Amino acid sequence: MSNGNNLADDTQSADARADALSDWLAAVLGTRDYALAPASEDASFRRYFRVTLATPYPPGGDALTLIVMDAPPPRERCAPFVRIAALLADAGVHAPSVLAQDLDRGFLLLTDLGTTTYLQALHDANADELFSDALDAIVRWQLATCEGVLPPYDEKLLRRELELFPEWYVGRHLGQPITEGERQSLSIIFDRIIAANLAQSTVFVHRDFMPRNLMQTIPNPGVLDFQDAVIGPISYDVACLFKDAFISWPEERVLDWTIRYWERARHARLPVPTDFSEFWRDVEWMGLQRHLKVLGIFARIRHRDGKSGYVEDTARFIAYVRPVAQRYGGLAPLAKLIDRLETRTSSVGYTF
Repeated sequence: MSNGNNLADDTQSADARADALSDWLAAVLGTRDYALAPASEDASFRRYFRVTLATPYPPGGDALTLIVMDAPPPRERCAPFVRIAALLADAGVHAPSVLAQDLDRGFLLLTDLGTTTYLQALHDANADELFSDALDAIVRWQLATCEGVLPPYDEKLLRRELELFPEWYVGRHLGQPITEGERQSLSIIFDRIIAANLAQSTVFVHRDFMPRNLMQTIPNPGVLDFQDAVIGPISYDVACLFKDAFISWPEERVLDWTIRYWERARHARLPVPTDFSEFWRDVEWMGLQRHLKVLGIFARIRHRDGKSGYVEDTARFIAYVRPVAQRYGGLAPLAKLIDRLETRTSSVGYTF
């Protein structure tokens, strides 16, 4: 009975927000002559709707579609989105413009960057061109770095994210106990990963710079989902772009694209290592932190938030983690744990 009541409460709350959003939007636009339809799915509690207008907004403009964001407080906050959208624009990165806002109620009206994500558009023939544009955007974003403007990607945050892996992925999703020895080994490995991450130079970090959050636009790319941006390791957004949750590439191509970023970064005088092999190690260790975190997040989205469509892609992240764990001696216990979990879950008919 309690589950049913909670569901009814959630439905009533969503309906109430939908009514409030419609009233706010009508007041901002000065009309109710518009159509509203879902624009995208999100792993958070935010919702996005595409607004199709009968006449352009603002008057005298040419936009007949807009995006409205519903970010229910206190679960979500709009203020970081507004602030970081301005930072991206100042950096010359194509992000949505905020046309109207109600931060107290969690409503934003945004320009529409279209309907085609990089995830939808990418294929073997156009990947070089699309990723070239994305790398240019990363460089512009990193060049705009100012200290004290965004929160730091510090030891506390890096560790909290890593702990999602044993708690949610191993313990909750796989239902596998971790031995005391494995727990101690993981703690040591997490210390090594964090130390490697924190040893890097720091810049503005989007923190989710992946094809699903990039739009094929003019100018290209349009950048979305940036509200969690921080100042952190310079390799992070590159690792995120090429080791994605929903699409994978051969390592030779990832290596080539990473070299192209490194060359542009050096030309722009960004603080990347002078030796590419050192930077590649940074990318791999940064990617490892992200992959373990995302394994935990995807499991949490499924088991806490009841959303499917994410945990099904965890096999891709295991495929990212394993070769890196095997390549570096200091990560050998992690490779052993992954192999042990895969063997045990496969033996009972469970797959990653």
